[in-house]
Amino acid sequence: MNLATPDAMGVDPAVLRDQLFELWNWKDLTTLHLAAHQGFSKLREPLEAILTILEGCPGKQKGRGHTLGHHVLMEFQTWMQDNPQVSLDAHSDQEALALQHRALGILTDSQNNFIDAVVNIYQLNALDPATLRQHVERLQAFTSYKEAATLSIKLKLQNVVNMEEICVPLILQDKMSLAESFVTGHRHLEERLVTLLDSWCHPSFNAGEIRRQFPHLSLSTHCMSQINAKMLAKRVLRLMEKFNIDSALCPNALHKQRLDSLRFLMYKRFVEKSMIEENWSDHVQSVVADDPELQILLVEMLVKYCGVRKASQWSLRYRIPKYRLPFGVWDAQQTVPQLECVSEPANTAAEWTPPDSHRQRFYQLPLTKEQVHFVDTAEGLQRCRHVALQEGAIVGVDMEWPPTFGCVSAQHVALIQLAVVGQVFLLDLSANSFRQNPDTIAFIRDFFSERKILKLGYGMGGDTKCLLATWQQLSEEPLKMEGVLDLLSVHQKIQRAPASRTRSGPKAVLVGEDSAEKGLSLLVRQILGKPLDKTEQMSNWKKRPLRTSQIRYAAADAYCLLDVYSALSGDPARFGLPADLRAPSSSSSFSSSEKQRDKRAKQKKRNSDNQECQGAQRVSPTRCDAEKGLLCGEKEPPTAAAANAATSLAPQQLRVVCDNMLQGLGRYLRCLGIDVVILENTDDHREAAKLAQEEGRVILTCGQPYQSLRSQVGEGRCLALDCSEKARDQAVRVLRHFNVQPTPSHVFSRCQVCNNDEYLAVPRENMTTMLRQKGFLQDHAQPNSPHQDQEALGDVPTSSATPDLPRYALQCRWAPPSALDPDTLTFPSGAQVQLHAVPPGLLPRIPLFYACTRCGKVFWEGSHFGRVLTQFEDILRLKDEVSDSNGRATPRN
Repeated sequence: MNLATPDAMGVDPAVLRDQLFELWNWKDLTTLHLAAHQGFSKLREPLEAILTILEGCPGKQKGRGHTLGHHVLMEFQTWMQDNPQVSLDAHSDQEALALQHRALGILTDSQNNFIDAVVNIYQLNALDPATLRQHVERLQAFTSYKEAATLSIKLKLQNVVNMEEICVPLILQDKMSLAESFVTGHRHLEERLVTLLDSWCHPSFNAGEIRRQFPHLSLSTHCMSQINAKMLAKRVLRLMEKFNIDSALCPNALHKQRLDSLRFLMYKRFVEKSMIEENWSDHVQSVVADDPELQILLVEMLVKYCGVRKASQWSLRYRIPKYRLPFGVWDAQQTVPQLECVSEPANTAAEWTPPDSHRQRFYQLPLTKEQVHFVDTAEGLQRCRHVALQEGAIVGVDMEWPPTFGCVSAQHVALIQLAVVGQVFLLDLSANSFRQNPDTIAFIRDFFSERKILKLGYGMGGDTKCLLATWQQLSEEPLKMEGVLDLLSVHQKIQRAPASRTRSGPKAVLVGEDSAEKGLSLLVRQILGKPLDKTEQMSNWKKRPLRTSQIRYAAADAYCLLDVYSALSGDPARFGLPADLRAPSSSSSFSSSEKQRDKRAKQKKRNSDNQECQGAQRVSPTRCDAEKGLLCGEKEPPTAAAANAATSLAPQQLRVVCDNMLQGLGRYLRCLGIDVVILENTDDHREAAKLAQEEGRVILTCGQPYQSLRSQVGEGRCLALDCSEKARDQAVRVLRHFNVQPTPSHVFSRCQVCNNDEYLAVPRENMTTMLRQKGFLQDHAQPNSPHQDQEALGDVPTSSATPDLPRYALQCRWAPPSALDPDTLTFPSGAQVQLHAVPPGLLPRIPLFYACTRCGKVFWEGSHFGRVLTQFEDILRLKDEVSDSNGRATPRN
């Protein structure tokens, strides 16, 4: 294509733009490249002309990679490299300033490389900071918060613009990573951001204060959901670690984290009963520490969970004043022996050989106590080095560190276990002198870098992360990892191998739903016949001396790796493994064949899906999800009876996001137990793509947004539906498309308001007390109240039997009673129980209520369940629960 003949003034930028646009529409990028460079050379004022072209390019989003404007700018930047005479320096100061102001005007919605190109070409960094700040403020006024932050970072305006005005909208829009990038490298801004987030963690903080402080922000329900104390506390602690912020600046987040940890410990000990007294006591003392409010709260929780005697023991330990003690604790203190009050649980001198019951149930360490060596001196390290660094040695490696309760990403290792045939070495890293000894660090480097020593581990990624956190030197001079065999990858191959489905395969493939084993414990059960005893897993591994049971557990965790490897390498074909477990070629060929099979299967499924539903992308559970379920012992392998349902999904396995045109569909799916995020009317369609990418969700949409959303999330992650269909029919189509098979027990297993799947069961007696406490229930009946029963509510007879939980009890999570603050009636999420929605007249006939722990909505068993069954009777698996489908009601509010 020939360009228009230039006159004395050069090529008209508008003519060049139209010619390039025509080539762009033809998708002739080669000709467009040549025409652009030829046209740029014929422009009289290239820098001014290119702005005219960009300003006139079709499309609002000039900076996007798929638009003509972006392509033209990238071509112009390339052309300038061959034409260095074209520069802003060739213009007068007044002309240059005018061009810079125009260049700023096109930076409203741009990708990073577009911004970089404009900034470099027009030297925007040289502009007056006040001018740049005004442009950023203009972007904020147009609610372009992301663009304002990105431009501020590119132009290095962090110290010029208002940090809160930039970061608060980003946080509320779930763009925390961009807010972090804005403050990174500016110490005072890092501290201000962390302090701001910590202030939001205060128990008395009200999200309404943000509305008052930033009245111009349009805050949807999704935005306000970001102001969640639990989530914010985790963010504060992560940033405190990332930016190395003084913990004194984060008192609220630290208190919140310790409070949640205390509640978790109470649940593990007294509800789940999976933690022994010694470990529980160690962790409680560490969590409570010297915080008097937490000490008082601990005593109050103990009264609820196990009575006043134990509460009195701990109240004496912390010398809590009498006026702060719960009722009955002071009297119980008078009967507690003084020795009992201060004694510490200890069992360091327990017998090495466990009882017969333990030996029958669990894998046993085949070593005497003398064969387990505790290494905390230079002499002990030298003996360990001599044994572990022998050429050709096979060493089982494991590490222990105290539980973090989700506070920090990586913890310092407290104990390293190295097992060789006939003995185990326990390297004690709790003492700083031994841990930081140059000989200790040198041994760690030598051991892991020696390729002639086979090091066996399981899930070595987490161990390596904590190892690097323990020694900063290993990050400054990277640690070499040679000769490592992670049995986790071997375990995954076993689960995939056809041999694992046969009788000669590993036993744990047949482990049923009642199996509690996961990870290494499951592998040991599969290969050696008995699982590991994980009772001491959550020990406080920093506390010394270690108990006998801790030492035995630590040694067994490392030594079992030797026994498993011996069994696998002795008969690899039985487990569907290559002859040499360590051979990279065998491993790679194995995974390659697996990938080819997966690729062929996916292609076949795509072909069938295209025939079934034109324009829609089908999503099924990935292979790794199925393997993970088997690996953790959470799923039962398909049997002959379940062959037809082998590809079906339970409602909990499908996670979707419904755009704002399908809100009715979202409510129906949520009603059936599916994890659904529903966009608000004010949310942009792009929010669906973001949620799908970050949370692994499938997008449900209809109309024009489908093509755009599908291109953003990729194949198989977006489903288009007919907007003219009723929401109920759309729901049936989605369920059948993904082969989701809900049962009556899934109905209402999620909160219909907020999508939460955790409830607190509130007996009638407690609900009556709460209603009175908040003034919603009077002691005497109101004669004109339509809800009032004939007898006074305070005298309602109650059954001594514990009310049955609803039919969906096994499909959701149940919060412990301690999750609800008895004084404020709020949950850790900050939501208060919505007592105003509970009619007092229900109390005589409803024995049990259910409160959502995220939003505080109260539900009870009503008549709506039957209507849901009627609506979805053609897809609900009623035959599985026929006996129950008519005998129970459903939660209503």
